Amino acid sequence: MGIEIERKFLTKSDEWKKLGQAKFYQQGYLLIDKSKTIRVRTIDNQGFLTIKGASVGISRREFEYEIPIDEAKQLLELLCEKPLIEKFRTKITLGDLIWEVDEFIGENAGLVIAEVELKNENQKIDVPVWIHKEVSGRPEYNNSNLVKHPYKNWKV
Repeated sequence: MGIEIERKFLTKSDEWKKLGQAKFYQQGYLLIDKSKTIRVRTIDNQGFLTIKGASVGISRREFEYEIPIDEAKQLLELLCEKPLIEKFRTKITLGDLIWEVDEFIGENAGLVIAEVELKNENQKIDVPVWIHKEVSGRPEYNNSNLVKHPYKNWKV
């Protein structure tokens, strides 16, 4: 059984772009519920099925399994809620942490979120200069919420 402990932030500049190579991610949801989500994701030529429990603070249960890429693509096309989440993710190693910066495209273009996974909820981090503000615990920034409420429809 896995536990994801994650903090999320908005960015204030694109300085992060020169710190890593972006990969294209496409993901969709088979189930979006307050207590759990079931997600299908493709990254390059890999497919994944992920089950996540409800968030408690910045933690939640997470189970992820690799699945055949052809099956992942079929699930995205035929069974997942639309719109699909499309983004470019850049992984950046700073110290002993890996930051993942998601630059959304499509229905969520204009939104950039940086995430960092922690070993425990009280772990101290050095926040990079390109971070603007923390949005951990704000459900509107969850990918599963962006399916039902795309960023393009927000009044920002």
